[in-house]
Amino acid sequence: MTVTDLPKVELHLHLEGGAPPQFIAGLAKEKKLDISGIFKPDGSYDYRDFWHFLEVYEAATSTLQSPDDYKRLTLAVLEESAKNGVIYTESFISPDFCGGRDVGAWREYLAAIREAAEEAERTMGITMRGVVTCIRHFGPEKAKETALCAAETAGDWLTGFGMAGDEKKGKPADFAYAFDMAREAGLGITVHAGEWGGAASVRDALDALRPSRIGHGVHAIEDLALVDRLAEDEVVLEVCPGSNVFLGVYPSLAKHPIAELRKRGVKVTVSTDDPPFFHTTMKSEYDRLSETFEWEVDDFRDLARIAANAAFCDEATRTRVLKKLEPADV
Repeated sequence: MTVTDLPKVELHLHLEGGAPPQFIAGLAKEKKLDISGIFKPDGSYDYRDFWHFLEVYEAATSTLQSPDDYKRLTLAVLEESAKNGVIYTESFISPDFCGGRDVGAWREYLAAIREAAEEAERTMGITMRGVVTCIRHFGPEKAKETALCAAETAGDWLTGFGMAGDEKKGKPADFAYAFDMAREAGLGITVHAGEWGGAASVRDALDALRPSRIGHGVHAIEDLALVDRLAEDEVVLEVCPGSNVFLGVYPSLAKHPIAELRKRGVKVTVSTDDPPFFHTTMKSEYDRLSETFEWEVDDFRDLARIAANAAFCDEATRTRVLKKLEPADV
């Protein structure tokens, strides 16, 4: 078995960010929306840098206007994940885009997304769980509304809460109320940090929001005391190497710190973030990591086990996923 054939667990996937560009273009055509400016001539997404990417992302999301649109999106995204050997995925979904943070509307969107996830599990063998994310650059007041949506729908399928968006807007402490609300509802906590904000943004997120996982977190490598803290406290990093290289966070995969973080005892996992935006897949992530760092099958099995154990799911689901990760002859 090659590394790309291995069953995979993905913890950091934005649902809208997983939308194939052809799917978004098709929705725009159906709804007579002109978003042609977000595509290159070859049909792929077009943007200059991370901040322009956020604008293009939101333009693409503007085509998603109903629960049925999100049902179709979820099926399209999970089909791509399943093709890449992903057996369990957690996807970031936001009430900001699904009903404007109105709890009643959010319930309808969530029901449609979950219906698609259950269909995908039956037909494709992939298990999905939802992680609500507030959008950092929308501000802390809107984050409270998002957290209320999450708290009202927390359960066996909606299992986590996090924060995405522009790391340079506001401070993690500004969002403590929203995260406390989510935590009290029993949701697992993750926070985007250490992608653009440096090592300090990781430390601030840990101090203010107490997450068990950090989205990205790679700039923690600039502060070895912080790296030791991550290792000792067993905080799991949702690392997205292809995304980091594509956006210029690091100039090449060879310069990426995932291997050094792992060597220093940090629990790292591998995800795609927004795969069609960054021209990546889980198979290609595995392939490039194997080639760059000479990681072998056992290394990737270890990464997948770490991800499964860090997943925001019930123990029965975790046990089932872990069993699928083991070699067939075990």
